[in-house]
Amino acid sequence: MVFKQLRASGGIWLNYAGKNILIDPGPGCLVRCVESRPKLDPMTLDYILLSHRHLDHCADVNTMIEAMTEGGFSPRGILLAPSDALDGDDRVILRYLRSYLNGIVTLGKGVFELDGFSLEVIPLIHHGVETFGFKFSSDKERSLSIVVDTKFFDEIPFLFKADIMILSVTLHKKREEIDHLSLDDVLKILQKANPSLAIMTHFGRGMLFKKPWVIAEELSKVTGLNIKAASDGMKLDF
Repeated sequence: MVFKQLRASGGIWLNYAGKNILIDPGPGCLVRCVESRPKLDPMTLDYILLSHRHLDHCADVNTMIEAMTEGGFSPRGILLAPSDALDGDDRVILRYLRSYLNGIVTLGKGVFELDGFSLEVIPLIHHGVETFGFKFSSDKERSLSIVVDTKFFDEIPFLFKADIMILSVTLHKKREEIDHLSLDDVLKILQKANPSLAIMTHFGRGMLFKKPWVIAEELSKVTGLNIKAASDGMKLDF
């Protein structure tokens, strides 16, 4: 999906509590920002979040740090990332870029109080790398959670329960040897979490060929929930 660009891999741009937050800038993120209409200006970013250090989620993170800070001439923004993305032989954040930022936060389980909102960081299970999902909350905004790549476990619906849920639905049919959610997993999660809006994204080939927009319509009818399938460049007003 990523390396044939059957679907774009630029990540998610979220405006929450008045802050611009870039989540998982994968391959092509900067190009997608520039080509977006209206453009998404990296120099307006306040935060960059990495859920984990796999290439489809972090390949453009260094590019976006440099773009956000005008090559270091305008230091700004805070990076939040797992420790194994920041340290070790296979770290993904280049050292020379770190001084360009206003801050770096090492992610771990817990709640981080940021400027105008709270970010709950929730550990997930994914192929031996540190992986975290996110739950945003604010006095003025609806709660929003993001369930990224993970093996299914029973606590997910309760940990990520929010008004709006974004879920990575990679597999059409469950495969026990692959730490990704299947369509059946997501159906279980949504029936228990009961969000006002659910957005499916991060489709594998099986999901794409089954037409995720059709699947979303069918699931909405079955569950009575508002379920949408993400598409490249999709914009939603929460």
